[in-house]
Amino acid sequence: MRRPSTLARLVLPLALVAALPVVAAQVYTWKDAKGVTHYSDAPPAGQKMKPRAFGEHAATPPAAPKAVVNQDCTNARSNLTLLQGTGKVGVDEDKDGKADREITASERAARLKVAEGQVELYCTGPSAGVATTKQT
Repeated sequence: MRRPSTLARLVLPLALVAALPVVAAQVYTWKDAKGVTHYSDAPPAGQKMKPRAFGEHAATPPAAPKAVVNQDCTNARSNLTLLQGTGKVGVDEDKDGKADREITASERAARLKVAEGQVELYCTGPSAGVATTKQT
C-alpha cells in the first residue's frame, strides 16, 4: 500500500483549516436593478437582501409514493361486480349513451365468464393490483 507523500500530508490539513471560515461564514444574496443576483459575505448597503445559510437546510420529507391504478383491472373488477349482482344490466347498441335493451340471463352468464377471465388476466401478475405504488 502506498503512503501519501509528505506534501499531501501537509497540504490537506492546511486546506481544511483554510476552508473553515468559509463554511461558517454568512452569505447574503440580493438582486440589483438589472436583475442580476449577487452573493456576498457582507450585507449590501440599501439593498433588500436575504441571508443564506449553508449546511443548515431543513430536511424535506420524501414525497409519498403515488398510487398507480391499473385501469384495466379496475374496469374488469367493476364489470364482474355488476354482472354478479341482481340489478338490471343494459346494452347500448347504438352508442348514444342510453341503454337500448336489458341483457338476457344467457348473455349475463356469457359476459360473467368474460369478466372473470378479464379479472384473471388484468389483476394477476407483476403489473396487477388495483393500486400499486410508483416511486417518484
